[in-house]
Formats: sequence, structure tokens, C-alpha cells
Amino acid sequence: MGAGKSSVGKRLAQRLHVPFIDADTEIENAAGCTIEEIFERHGEAAFRDGERRVIGRLLTENTPHVLATGGGAFMDPETRARIKASGLSIWLRADLDVLVRRVKKRNNRPLLKRGDPREILGRLIDIRYPVYAEADLTIESVDGPHDHVVDDILAEVARVQGIEHV
Repeated sequence: MGAGKSSVGKRLAQRLHVPFIDADTEIENAAGCTIEEIFERHGEAAFRDGERRVIGRLLTENTPHVLATGGGAFMDPETRARIKASGLSIWLRADLDVLVRRVKKRNNRPLLKRGDPREILGRLIDIRYPVYAEADLTIESVDGPHDHVVDDILAEVARVQGIEHV
């Protein structure tokens, strides 16, 4: 939450001339309600099950695209394996202070409604960052224009693929 997945993802897709898909939006479309409503009505376990199924479907599409997944999606071993088999995973790593500043802008984050957002994000970092480190690429998501993060992604993709420019 707050790393910039949707904002950076949209910009990256534009630069690559491919569609952008937000898994959270696709989950809401499939469920016919918001993620917040899914959490309230059915709980996190039901949300994660639906998330796994929707992302699995999105990963089977044969056209290149940029897919932004929710922060918890990569924690699921099945989803993580599917992502690894289907494409290139990119972790937008942000420090706690950056995340806290960014998540204050929106109040529709179900996991942050259970207490102090800074404390919750700190616990999530402790749990999730070691798993996120399994991503193919790690890019720092810092304060500043998200276009700079896109530039960093494209440069890193080019570097690991041994090409001059993506």
C-alpha cells in the first residue's frame, strides 16, 4: 500500500505501449463490489481467494501488459509462482515514512482500519519485505515524480536483459 503500483504501472504501460491492468479493479469488477465491501462482508480470506483466482486469469492473457497487484497478492505462494512463470515481477520498495505519507491520502484501505496505520505498515513491512525480495527486480519508490521511477524500471530491465534501452 502506497508504493505507487497503480500510478507507476499506468505510466510504465504508456511508455511500453501496452495495456495497464489493475488487479484490484478487476477483483472489484468480478465481485460486483469494492474491496472494502468484500473485506467487510466476507473477510480477508475470501478476498485473498478471489484475488488469487482473478490474478491467475489475468496472467493467462497472451498479450503483453503491465499488471499491478495488491500488496498482499505476492505473499501467496501460488500467485508468486504464477507471476514468476508468466512475466517479470517488479517490487516497488518504499520506506515506512514514504508509505505512511502516501496512504494518508486515501481512507479506503481495509487493512489500515484496524489500528494505527504506521504500526500496521511497519508490521506488514517486517512480514512482506522478505517475500517481496523474491521479485525479479527491486526498484526504489521514493518521493518525487513517478516518471522517475518508470525511468529506473526501464533502465533496470534493459540492464538485466543486456540491452541498451527498453
